[in-house]
Amino acid sequence: MIRTKFYRKVFELNGHPIIAKGLRRFAQSKVSKPFIGSFAKMYKLNMEEATRGLRDYGTLHDIFTRELKPGARPIPDAANAFVSPCDGYLSVVDHLTSESTFMVKGQNYTVEELLGSSEKAAPYAGGQVLIFYLSPTDYHRVHVPIDATVEEVYTLGKDAAPVNELGLKHGLRPLTRNYRLVSRFDVAGSPLAHVMVGALNVNSIVRTNEANVVHRGDPYGYFSFGSTVVLCVPKVTFSFNGKTGPVKMGEEIGTWLS
Repeated sequence: MIRTKFYRKVFELNGHPIIAKGLRRFAQSKVSKPFIGSFAKMYKLNMEEATRGLRDYGTLHDIFTRELKPGARPIPDAANAFVSPCDGYLSVVDHLTSESTFMVKGQNYTVEELLGSSEKAAPYAGGQVLIFYLSPTDYHRVHVPIDATVEEVYTLGKDAAPVNELGLKHGLRPLTRNYRLVSRFDVAGSPLAHVMVGALNVNSIVRTNEANVVHRGDPYGYFSFGSTVVLCVPKVTFSFNGKTGPVKMGEEIGTWLS
């Protein structure tokens, strides 16, 4: 009970920098091992799909970045299937303006801010932005949504505001100010922006796949704690199937048209 209250309080205070810094160090240390069981219980982690048993994880960081058994997230075979790159809660912004503006929780963002320049944002005018919010319960590894060539990878930002109600509604603008790993994919001649956005406890985003050619469902990287993945797709290249809300990595969410 004490450990459960401890974790609940920690995540309530996710916007406090001292708590965040301390949690990050604690989660990566062996001192956190006794808390793994209560954490898994509190957030109802599905350990049946993990490659290791609960007792085999040495730190909270290890269990956050756990890998899944082969087949735990089936990947569609269809050549044009577009899948969720992660577990999370999906929101979709349709029909970006010519300035590629989109609104989240009452705050206006632009793809230019997200990707770092008007030149990089230009291909997505009139397209869509797909936003996947990860929670502590979710599987925290991020995958590739469709077969592609990796054209460019770079990092932006250095802030670490929480990507939660506090950060999204109170002017902190975490989606375009936080540290993030931006990858530009080429999918059959069309661009796709794949953005991993860090948060208060996750300003270490790890890219695990250095290949130039990647395939649907391939592992790509991970967060240490819950954060956000943003995908930008150009106009008339992607047909969304309309399902928002909870999604699993590998679940088909649309088709690539080009």
